[in-house]
Amino acid sequence: MIKQCENQPHFSLITTNQSLVEICQLARQKSVVALDTEFMRVSTYFPKLGLIQIYDGEHISLIDPLAITDFSPFIALLADSNVLKILHSCSEDLLVFLQEFEQLPQPMIDTQIMARFLGLGNSVGLAKLALKYLNTEVDKGATRTNWMKRPLSDTQLQYAAGDVYYLLPIYHCLQQELSTTPWQNAVQLDCDLALMKTKKLQDRDIEKAYLEIPNVWKLNPLELTRLKILAKWRQEVAMMRDLALSYVVKSESLWKVAKYNPRNTSEMLEIGLSNNEVRVRGKKMLQLLAQARRVSPYDYPKRIVRIADDPRYKKAIRLLQEKAYELTPQGLTLEILASKRSLEDLIKWAWLYHESQDKLPDLLVGWRREIGLQLLALLKSIEA
Repeated sequence: MIKQCENQPHFSLITTNQSLVEICQLARQKSVVALDTEFMRVSTYFPKLGLIQIYDGEHISLIDPLAITDFSPFIALLADSNVLKILHSCSEDLLVFLQEFEQLPQPMIDTQIMARFLGLGNSVGLAKLALKYLNTEVDKGATRTNWMKRPLSDTQLQYAAGDVYYLLPIYHCLQQELSTTPWQNAVQLDCDLALMKTKKLQDRDIEKAYLEIPNVWKLNPLELTRLKILAKWRQEVAMMRDLALSYVVKSESLWKVAKYNPRNTSEMLEIGLSNNEVRVRGKKMLQLLAQARRVSPYDYPKRIVRIADDPRYKKAIRLLQEKAYELTPQGLTLEILASKRSLEDLIKWAWLYHESQDKLPDLLVGWRREIGLQLLALLKSIEA
């Protein structure tokens, strides 16, 4: 595999529906293919897909999504249960696939998750893995270039081809190492969990958009009512006009409007909104504040409860971290088994969500469940 990567990768640029059919048919004859995407997401709400890369071990194909009109062969490849799709650090790629094609790559393995279980760090990059396993330096210079501009430069195309060309042999190296550990099944379960979380992200309730605003916990129920209406409106505008949320109104500005309830556009400027925000969105936000005044106090959202403010929290998180460290299987790090965030999710599930089976935390799913149940028992003993 290392020898194979010494030369520059050769690739085909796929710009017709017929050539897409042909390369997808070839890929579906393989048991494993490497996949990657290049996209832009600076000022838009939805990522703009600029390129799709496939490497089946023989052919590198760079699919131009701006030229293709029928993606059904590629969607069939994504859904083909006989072809394992290899990606690296795939969370954003998964969102793109779901948005563009309403199909996730299944089955799927993320090499970053594999590397995690081999003690190579929680978020190791592809370049570092290429250096380690293939003795190859990968130039990441084209990462931030404009993938929507045509024609794509040779530098961009070589860079994009390299991402999948090196990914496949890296996967085989990682898989060989992983086969000597007891963690192959755990890796697959964590990759399946990533797919499940992507679906949940896409299905997020627009009514709960206000919960994503920083410092939302500082607001009282009346202020939360204003923020809920404002955040829902901002999300709808962003989606309808395909604008990044901050290009509609910044989160900090939305919070200030909800907190201070300005009566006119002059007061909006006084509390720190930009001239542009006030000029373009000020009148609409004043209308929304008026709408909030008509909401019955019985319908106000409840105050946001921060788990860290609970008097039991400090003791609970310390004891859980100690216990989780003690229970961490040999060869794994505490961060893989139970990050602080996942321990907090377990506490929230027990204290705030009344152990709802619809909101199971990661620690009670898959390979972590047995250990998670021990941590839950400890948590309940602390409460008692």
